[in-house]
Amino acid sequence: MELKEAKDKFIHTWGTLASQWGINRTMAQIHSLLLLSPKSMNADEIMAELQISRGNVNMNLRDLMDWGLIYKQLLPGERKEYFMAEKDIWKVAKQIAKERRRREIGPLIEAMEDLKEGIKPDTAEKEEFLKIVNDISTVSVFADNTLTSLLKSDENWLISNFIKIFNR
Repeated sequence: MELKEAKDKFIHTWGTLASQWGINRTMAQIHSLLLLSPKSMNADEIMAELQISRGNVNMNLRDLMDWGLIYKQLLPGERKEYFMAEKDIWKVAKQIAKERRRREIGPLIEAMEDLKEGIKPDTAEKEEFLKIVNDISTVSVFADNTLTSLLKSDENWLISNFIKIFNR
């Protein structure tokens, strides 16, 4: 396999997988392109490489910066903005987990708490409703606590604990 073919396959695969993490496909493709690039790239280079519009590139670059997955780099003598991805995959995974926690789990926990406070269990139907809401809340809080522990951990600690689990 040639490098160009391998890069294209990686970009396509990363784009497909990332859509399952809550990141749109184009955003993930831009991220993967920047991950693979040995140097920072500007919007024009990204547009040409991925064959996408300037508006799409600019919108997704802003989103990637909001997620903390890429950084703007100003090069001396250049008027254009250049972008570089975080290359430490452990940091990337932690940042994605942190953002998903903030965007998905936090609001879900809040919504479940509001629902629990708003319903009085005075009928069988309301009791069943509250049981489901409580179950979702329990799972959500567990996921939140697990992600919090993961985000506080370092790579070596996590890997050593995974090894211990699988060697039992």
